[in-house]
Parts: sequence; structure tokens; C-alpha cells
Amino acid sequence: MLEPDYRACRQLLEKGSRSFAMASRLLPQRIVRPATAFYAFCRVADDLIDLGESPEAGLACVRERIEAMARGAPLDHPADRAFASVMAKHDLPRAPVDALVEGFAWDAKGRAYETLGELQDYAARVAGSVGIVMSLLMGARSDAALAAASDLGVAMQLTNIARDVGEDARNGRLYLPRDWVAEAGIDAREFLARPAFSLAIAALVRRLLAEAERLYARAENGIVLLPPDCRPAIRAARLIYAEIGADLLRHRADPIARRAVVRDRWKMVLAFRAYAPLSGEIAARRRRTGTEPLLANRFMIDAIGAASPQRALPHFPPLWWDVSGHVLPVLSIIERLEWAERRLDVPSR
Repeated sequence: MLEPDYRACRQLLEKGSRSFAMASRLLPQRIVRPATAFYAFCRVADDLIDLGESPEAGLACVRERIEAMARGAPLDHPADRAFASVMAKHDLPRAPVDALVEGFAWDAKGRAYETLGELQDYAARVAGSVGIVMSLLMGARSDAALAAASDLGVAMQLTNIARDVGEDARNGRLYLPRDWVAEAGIDAREFLARPAFSLAIAALVRRLLAEAERLYARAENGIVLLPPDCRPAIRAARLIYAEIGADLLRHRADPIARRAVVRDRWKMVLAFRAYAPLSGEIAARRRRTGTEPLLANRFMIDAIGAASPQRALPHFPPLWWDVSGHVLPVLSIIERLEWAERRLDVPSR
């Protein structure tokens, strides 16, 4: 990556996401630089879709720019040149990038999700794709590693949705599966018109968090497939994000009256817990059995496998844990890189 382009991407990052900018200083440079380029291009893409002439025109422009980057002929823009360099250097497949843009399109259309499967399809695009990109940038390219990374992204997105039910409703959006909503006896239109807590809403939140927890458990088994210096960061992200759901449950599973949070001191406790060695039993089971990807994520992993059929399960030598601090930053990256921060001052939906 050319240094002036990287500096421009860094400036976009610091203007658009102060928390990620601060946290990313703790990441290894081999991840910071490509992740910053990834963030910068996504920031530009988000602006094109949200602030441009129309969402449709913005999406068409984003897709054209991705095509140009994939050909090695990016537009004359720092973010395009930087991310084109990352795509070439890291052999970054198109599948997760295209899926992420498709997620942008679904958001622009205000799409509703009738079933959990449809909601997982959405979460796969806006968050599972980011998990896959981060895994690829870290060098973990096996199907099993990508399945776990995408599971973690979807789990985080489901946690976001549960946490933000009230805030989303006040902005005219309801991401809960509509069949769940109907089964609970909730009129979606009335709820959107007057968001209010009820035992039925609490039951739906608990149900969605239970699904997220299932995916967190699957993702936990895949952490051993990452490079050793990245494992604590990803494990911390998993623990901290799961704690958002736990905080929500401790407060009646009420996402209307308050927004669930994890206090900074508790984040640090969880971050230190992330450095506990992973169980040898988990590692052995994970290497022996692997994990089938969530159905919603399979299309991306299959596409990557077709493009790179010879990927092997990586082996990483043991590493004495370096607690100098590679923990909290990845939380900000996977948290949709805070693209929605400029719109609603929330990390993601």
C-alpha cells in the first residue's frame, strides 16, 4: 500500500470512527493496515449509498469500483487504491466483499425478514462477510476457520439486533423475524408506531439471544485455527459481545427502556480472560471434526473454496501469550466497522 494512500485511509478512519481508530493502534501492523484500507473503502461505499443521488445509483457506483479494483485498475481515490492493493496482496476473494455490498443494498431497500433463516441471510452479508474478510487478512483461510469467523459475525449481528430493537423501532425498522413477531401476538405496525416493552417482546429478545449464543459456542471452537497472536483478540470480541446479551437479560430483556452496555472495566476483565489458554480438547475436536458453516454463510465459503481449492487447515506453532495488547481492537472491526455510527450513533444493527 502506498504510504500517502494509507495516511488518507487513516484520516477517514479517525474522522468516522474514533473508537476503532484508538483501538486499532493496538493491532499488529500486518492487520491494522489492510483492515484500515477495508474500513476506508467501506466508509466511502456507505457514503455513496447513503448520501449520494440515490441508493440505487450509489450501489451501482460501488459495484463498478469493486470491479475496477479486482482488475487492478482502481479509481483515482486513496481508498480504492489502498483496498485494491489489499485485495491483490492478500488474494482477497470477491465473495465476501460482494456479499457485504448486497447487505448494503438490502438495508437501502428497508427490507424486512420473515423468518430466522432470512434474518441470518442478512446477518451473513453485513457481518458474516466481515468475519470472513478478517479471517482472510489474518491468514486463516481453511473452510473451518472461515465457517467459525462467519458464525461469530452472525452471532454479533443477532446480538446487535436484540440490543437495538427499541432504537431501530423508533427509526421505523424492525429486524426481528416477522413470523416470530406474529406468533407472539404482536402487531408489527402498531409496535413500530408506538414501541413499548412487553413480556412478548422480552420473549423474542431472549429467543434471538439464545440463537446468538449457539453461534458463539460454534465460533469459540474455531479460535484455535487463528494465528496465536490474533486468538485473544477474537476471543475477547466473542466474550464482550456475548456480555451485551447478558446485560440485556439482566434487565428483563428490555431493549426499549435502555440500551444494553458493557462497562469499560468489565471489558478489561473479559479481555484478560481471553488470554486463558484454549482447551486442548477443544482444539483437538475442532481440528478433527471441523464445523459446517451456517447455511446462510455457506455461499461465501463455497465460492472461496472454488477459487482456492487447495487451502489446507493451518498449523500455528505454540506462542507464549503476549499481553501487550492485541485484544479489544478487533471488536471494533467486526462490529461492522462502525459504519452505522454516523447515522444513529450505534455500532451496528
